[in-house]
Amino acid sequence: MFRGSHLEDHIRIHTEEKPFKCEASDNFSESGDKKGHMKMHTGDAPFKCEICDKMFSERGNLKRHMTIHSGDKPFRCEFCDKKFRLNSNLKAHMRIHTGHKPFKCKTCDKTFSERGDCKKHMRIHTGDRPFKCEDCAKNFRHSSNLNKHMITHTGDRPFKCEVCDKMFILNSRLKKHMMIHTGDQPFKCEACHKTFSESGNYNKHMRIHSGDKPFKCEVCEKLFSESSNLKRHLTIHSGNKTFKCEVCDKMFRQNSGLKQHMIIHNKDKTLKCKVCNKMFRHSCSLKVHMRIHTGNKPFQCEVCNEMFRHSGSLKTHMMIHI
Repeated sequence: MFRGSHLEDHIRIHTEEKPFKCEASDNFSESGDKKGHMKMHTGDAPFKCEICDKMFSERGNLKRHMTIHSGDKPFRCEFCDKKFRLNSNLKAHMRIHTGHKPFKCKTCDKTFSERGDCKKHMRIHTGDRPFKCEDCAKNFRHSSNLNKHMITHTGDRPFKCEVCDKMFILNSRLKKHMMIHTGDQPFKCEACHKTFSESGNYNKHMRIHSGDKPFKCEVCEKLFSESSNLKRHLTIHSGNKTFKCEVCDKMFRQNSGLKQHMIIHNKDKTLKCKVCNKMFRHSCSLKVHMRIHTGNKPFQCEVCNEMFRHSGSLKTHMMIHI
């Protein structure tokens, strides 16, 4: 039961009314929340931890912080006996057992058990990439992706395949690579029993059965099941033709169109690749092709040092730095 103003505050949870406005940013349903928030702008932090001297704007935040030093975990899960420092963490954990997903994407109706996961998901629809690399200005949707990307600037590859000695930047990439040697495909579709070595490929495949199309063209509102299909579609609106025929310089929007076009030039080919038996008319074309097998990438971006096999690929890449 609620009394007086407490009932009014509670009702705003359901109405989503937020009458208390911060002039700098958000609105709030309770005046107390606004007062606590305003301390972010004023820098007022009167509550001090006596152990590590960290300062806090609210007494409640100090109390929660103190459990770090005490190691106290008073909130226990009734199902698995796991303990937590904060009641909010217990509530979030309980959704694992209940399957409750209260946070819903307003664009595609996908639901989430965590508010943070829902916010991250929304960036797929908004295109927001708030995490920026200071070295090459590349942007990312998630901080974890930025952290992984930063390793590319150091050149460090600490993870080595014991079978073929190939080196990797991330341990996760080594694990994926190892499936080539083991043949392991742990991700199985329950609908058609097809198996996959990577969860990403499995998730893409599952959209065939679900009909889910989360990627939307902002120009014509057409929906796509994969981001790569959306990218190809967008060239219709932009008119960009990035695939070039090395024989006659004709340009194409899609690689499939280029491959079909190359049939015209395939008649008089006398130069053969000794690795894959592909035929070429010109020695320069064979030379460029051999880079696929040798891994040679002679064209380097002067901004972020990324390497490319073709000068055209480098020119296309440079557009992200403009």
